[in-house]
Order: sequence, then C-alpha cells, then structure tokens
Amino acid sequence: MRRIELHVQGIAFWAPRLPGWERARAILRGEAAAPAEPAARPSPALLAPTERRRAPDTVAVALEVAAGACASAAREPRTLPSVFASTYGDLAVSDALCGQLARAPLETSPTKFHHSIHNAAAGYWAIATGCAEPYSALTAHQHTFGIGLLTAAVQTLSSGTAVLYVAYDIEARGPLATMARSRGILGAGLVLDTHPSDRSRMCLELSVEEQTGCIPTRARAQNEALVAGNAMASCLALYEALAEERAREIVVALPGAKALRLALAPRP
Repeated sequence: MRRIELHVQGIAFWAPRLPGWERARAILRGEAAAPAEPAARPSPALLAPTERRRAPDTVAVALEVAAGACASAAREPRTLPSVFASTYGDLAVSDALCGQLARAPLETSPTKFHHSIHNAAAGYWAIATGCAEPYSALTAHQHTFGIGLLTAAVQTLSSGTAVLYVAYDIEARGPLATMARSRGILGAGLVLDTHPSDRSRMCLELSVEEQTGCIPTRARAQNEALVAGNAMASCLALYEALAEERAREIVVALPGAKALRLALAPRP
C-alpha cells in the first residue's frame, strides 16, 4: 500500500482523568497534573438537556469528541463524512438488555434496544447535527482503533474531502465484563484532510507494513495509567505524540500480521 499523506486539522479527547483536549494536552506533555477526582462523564452541548441525561455513555462521549474535533478544525459538522469506531459498542446497555431478557423478556425496552446497536452514536450525531453525509460504524476487536483510522484515511484520500474520525469505548458491565474487558470511558476524535489549512495541527503519513519486527507503540507509563483498562487505550500513543507536536513515528497493530505506521511531523 502506498503512503497516505494527510493533515490533522482537528483534535479532541475525553477520559475521566483527561477531560477535554486542552487539559489532556497539558497532562500528556507533563505540564499539568491529572485531576485528583475523575470526571463522571461528558455532557455534550449538542443534545437537549433531557436527551443529554438519557443518552448512554457511548453517545455522550462520542458526541463530545466529535463536536470537539469539528470545533478544533473550524468545520461545520453537517458537512463532514464520518467514521465511528468502537471495540464493543455499549456494553452497559447490552448487559441491561440481557438481564431483562432473562427476567422478563416481554418488558424489554425499545429505547435500550435502540441504544444497543453499534451505530447508535453515529446516528445520534447525524440527527443532532443535521448531517446527511455518509458515515461508517465499525469494530475490529483489539485492532479497532487502527482499522478505524485507516478507514478514515482511505476515505479522506479517495474523496478528497475532510473526514471526521471518532473512536470510543466505555466500561464493561455484568457477565459480559468477563469476556469483553473494558474500564472507564474514553473518546478520541480527529478531523483529517488531504489539504493543509490555517487550522492544520500536524502532518500525518500512514503506511501499512508487515508486522514482523514492528512493536506497537505505547504511551509513557504515567500517561497509560490514566486510561488503563479501556478497550480503546491503544489510541493514547498517537494523542501523546499530537500533544508533544514534534516529529515521531507511531506503530499501531492491525489484523493479519500487519501494522499501521504513522509518521507525524509539525506543520511546515
């Protein structure tokens, strides 16, 4: 596969101990301490107050970082195609549905079923922003972040337009947690484009290689500890590099003994 050259125009991040990109950036650079009390969950302004309270954690964190990435890039959300990636989707809702089916299946909530589908967050985003552009909702188990990023990059290159990429996972609940392990809440967003702009943060070059000899990059131990156990924690090395704003190479594991090599460089 030939190299894909892109520009990072918008960045967003949210985790209980890295609540928002501006704070996360300073913490990941070692310039500030993580909050002593973790935040409960984000509260996306896109949703009306009632919807905000009822929305599951997956929707809350995905919409928070999607809106943050668009604002960072100064892009109108309704104009961007998007890729939403989650390893497990909404494990809390799935656990609640399984419990309900075991106890009283005829009382199963249609709303909870609606929230359990893998594209629920992407659907909420499209409705809340009035976006009629195409979106994808995908999973690739432990390789979800890399596959999602590669998908967004290929779409950006093939369409010649900016693409929004959103990756997120939440806490596992109940018996599902013994198989689908994930802790806390994590959301990460990027706006990628083939063209530079005044908002371009970094240049990003992607290539797919054989994984032989390639070791997936990890963030520094003190930063990894802030998102430890989350199924999407593998994204942190890239965001640490984006926070440092210097040339760096990141390796992300892909399926089939492949690896995604990311070469970051400051904007010229």
